[in-house]
Amino acid sequence: MSMKPLEFDRRYGELDQVISAYVGQPADDTPERPGQALTAYLRHTWHSRPWALSIAEQQLRTYAQNPPGRLRLRLGEFYPVPDIGLPEAEIQQWLVLLADHIRRSIEEGEVPPPAAMPETHWEWHARFPELGQFLGGWFSQDMPDEFADHDSAVRDYVSTADRTLTARLVGELHELFALGLEESDCALAVSELGMEVEPPTSYTAGAWLALVADRVGGFRAEYGHPDADG
Repeated sequence: MSMKPLEFDRRYGELDQVISAYVGQPADDTPERPGQALTAYLRHTWHSRPWALSIAEQQLRTYAQNPPGRLRLRLGEFYPVPDIGLPEAEIQQWLVLLADHIRRSIEEGEVPPPAAMPETHWEWHARFPELGQFLGGWFSQDMPDEFADHDSAVRDYVSTADRTLTARLVGELHELFALGLEESDCALAVSELGMEVEPPTSYTAGAWLALVADRVGGFRAEYGHPDADG
């Protein structure tokens, strides 16, 4: 049987975050320096969840030192390391290398400097999770079959998403604008975050995102008014 979510997170939750950072990225770490994928993980995690770094270091090292045996393989109660382009015989050594880099970053305070914009697919989604949910969920290649136009999709998101999430989306959009991206970078951003259709005619990606921020952020909370006789 597969492992229950709570037990999975206890053993492999943060390890999975590290490995996920390598989606579409080479495992090009060396003893002298972490590769781009691990650097992106370190940069974002130092900023958002610094306490998780020690958990990642421990889970990586434990997995490398105690790979799943035949029983756990048969039961499915283990973390299957996805194909990262390394021979299977080198995976354990690579995991130890990642753990060493994370430990060094913690012990020596080696925090990757801020980047002008996310540098990997994982980092885009880690930094802009709700924007990724919005673009990937409402503007996939199926969008023309589900909605009459882009405005209809935006209205559907606003009407179905919790207001906490819509507020988060607006905040992430303004964080994206604060990066001062060129238009080509805005096009890259929406692509990395899951948008599979073009913006509306006559809009660039950046201009359309600004319009979305205005419309999603345009809702007004409804407050009750006391009776005049109250």
